[in-house]
Amino acid sequence: MDEVDGTDGYADEAAALRTGLVREIEAGGGLTDPAWRAAFEEVPRHLFVPYYYEAGDAPAAAAPPDAGTGRAGEVGTAHGTVGYTRLWRDDPHPLRRARWLAGAYADAPLATRVRDGELITSSSQPSLMARMLQALRVRDGHRVLEIGAGTGYNAALLAHRLGDAHVTTLDLDPEITEAARNHLAAAGFRPAVVTGDGARGCPLRAPYDRIIATCAVASIPSAWLGQCRPDALILTPLATGLIALRVADAHHAEGHFLAVPAYFVPLRGSGPPPQVPTHGLPSRPLLDDSFRFLLNVAAGHLEPVEALALWEHEGRPGRERYGVTVRGERQWAWLDDPEGAYGWPLGPPGRLESFRGLSPGAP
Repeated sequence: MDEVDGTDGYADEAAALRTGLVREIEAGGGLTDPAWRAAFEEVPRHLFVPYYYEAGDAPAAAAPPDAGTGRAGEVGTAHGTVGYTRLWRDDPHPLRRARWLAGAYADAPLATRVRDGELITSSSQPSLMARMLQALRVRDGHRVLEIGAGTGYNAALLAHRLGDAHVTTLDLDPEITEAARNHLAAAGFRPAVVTGDGARGCPLRAPYDRIIATCAVASIPSAWLGQCRPDALILTPLATGLIALRVADAHHAEGHFLAVPAYFVPLRGSGPPPQVPTHGLPSRPLLDDSFRFLLNVAAGHLEPVEALALWEHEGRPGRERYGVTVRGERQWAWLDDPEGAYGWPLGPPGRLESFRGLSPGAP
């Protein structure tokens, strides 16, 4: 967006790049819904990522003043080992500007906010965003709450599909919500952008027909269920997967994981994810994504060697065979059947003692 006259000097080139991105996503099996295809064709992603960072060992370029680095002109490194190179819309070098624009329409996640070498926020891979949005199964008139505003791009896609009045996006960091609000306005969208704790939802704009999170949780916040209409759908990253929960009421929900893997930063304020132990395991199964998913979903409640025995005994199950059930204060992940032989409580390991009726062991 040209800061002098308010016009977008990249509009024509960006439109061609969006067409290519949409074709790439379609070739991979995404965007089968025409309404979501139109959203990805028409919402200008580059307006939401005026700068972003590439991880690497190269020295970092000077950052814009609002880059979330602590001070202008500097990008941090994590313990002196990981550097980030900034790509910026207003870079004086034309080749670097072209690289920035091409990257904005690559089917790849973009690191958009780095603080002291730590990734704070990112813009998700567009093909994964497309799969998540289609999995929401929205209909006209649905009200959607997004947990994790990010750049505002996902909220813009939702607003394109449903209208501004039906979309609320929430983030804990006021700098993030302010930036998202500005990006959305530049692109012509004005959904509700709220600063607040994602785990508490946004009761002032409830009830919702859909809740979508773009940050990972260790368990399902009870406030989300309480702000949903009956038969609402919650889609959230959990344990390197995406769980789609159908809400019965404020205390009950259940659903399966999608088949696609998903790696998101944790919900801010929720603490670090649990450590995933691998002691005693051979290296070969650790290369298999489906086994690593089991290690994550049962982290703290299943010994690694037990997880390996279970995984092999059950035919190396993929994510789609797992699910999550919420019943009041009890939440658990399970394989094949919520009342079957294999179930693990969600949340910290200490909850294991209060969880009864499911076996955390391997066969």
